[in-house]
Amino acid sequence: MSDSPETADATYRVTADELRQFIERFERLEAEKKDIADQQKEVLAEAKARGYDVKVMRKVIALRKRDASDIAEEEAVLAMYREALGM
Repeated sequence: MSDSPETADATYRVTADELRQFIERFERLEAEKKDIADQQKEVLAEAKARGYDVKVMRKVIALRKRDASDIAEEEAVLAMYREALGM
């Protein structure tokens, strides 16, 4: 049993509409992501204007995202390497 041309056309329309909805939703999220990135830049620019070291702030932000045990392990290895090099 094959689909009639009308049924196939209706299926295509539904699929095209659904696809368009996914694409438009993704595009809206991209726009929101850009807006958020712009706001983050503004926050860092404001912090820099008040005298904060933005490079260090970025490191602190990255550290806050990580697990404490991972940070401790990395710091221990770093200390061991520094000691080995006489730093």
